[in-house]
Amino acid sequence: MIPDISSDITFRKLAIFMTFMEKGNIARTAEALALSGVSVHRALHTLEENVRCPLFIHKGRNLMALPAAVTLLEYCQEVMQLMARGLEETRKTAGVGQGRLRVGTLYSLTLETVPRLIMGMKLRRPDLEMDLTMGSNDALLRMLEDGILDAILISISESEIDHNSLEVLPLFHDDIYLAAPASASLDTTKLADLRDYRDQKFVSLAEGFATYVGFQEAFHIAGFEPEIVTRVNDIFSMLSLVQAGVGFTLMPGRMKKMYEGSVKLQKLSQPYQMQQLIAIVFARNREMDPNLLALAAEGRMYARSLQENA
Repeated sequence: MIPDISSDITFRKLAIFMTFMEKGNIARTAEALALSGVSVHRALHTLEENVRCPLFIHKGRNLMALPAAVTLLEYCQEVMQLMARGLEETRKTAGVGQGRLRVGTLYSLTLETVPRLIMGMKLRRPDLEMDLTMGSNDALLRMLEDGILDAILISISESEIDHNSLEVLPLFHDDIYLAAPASASLDTTKLADLRDYRDQKFVSLAEGFATYVGFQEAFHIAGFEPEIVTRVNDIFSMLSLVQAGVGFTLMPGRMKKMYEGSVKLQKLSQPYQMQQLIAIVFARNREMDPNLLALAAEGRMYARSLQENA
């Protein structure tokens, strides 16, 4: 049976009441809670009305607690302690605010972005453990929506993002390049027109990966279907095949540092130029989770550092 408790008896009013019982007068209560004296008096008065019995008596200008108020205080303390434990257990069940953060990322972001964020997080929250899951854009987004991951780092340019339910923190834009084996005849001083590579073989990421969508769109603009030798499920395998001379591909600029000595890169000409917007994404209803607040703060610092060094 649900007890008949007035909806006007709120935790806020109980907290004001408990502070008043501790401080002994309205002025000190108002100062402690950063409220006006009028707000404190109104909260105590309406609480008394909803409890339906006298709690205080006026003595001059002072408000004095009656024995009924002392009884209410004892139960308020129990209720507050019980609710605090309940909220803690609720968050624990939901995996919120605990000592572990489950983060999903694209493979390509493990070269620089993810290590930088992890190092920053370790300084902010030394006791926090971070579980890292790598996958495609689509797979990571599904895992976030299913509650398997707490936050993901993906390209939002190729994703359907529900901004009503998801919080998005942009990190940086990344250009896409034509990548070829080191042995290929590639004039890197010029922009690449994909129509000139109609007879080349290509390797590609599988459907669902961020770069796959751009790959398909670029060749659609070029007006032909490329001969794809194989599709793979991670960008490192794809670029290893390019290194081995299996074929050409399109790759994001964030991979340049690792492969600039073994893969030739050429910027795409105007019709095919595209960018990926890399962002941290997490559920909007968890935006006050301390761990996600720390990740967002670190993400903003990382984004600012990239802009300053640009």
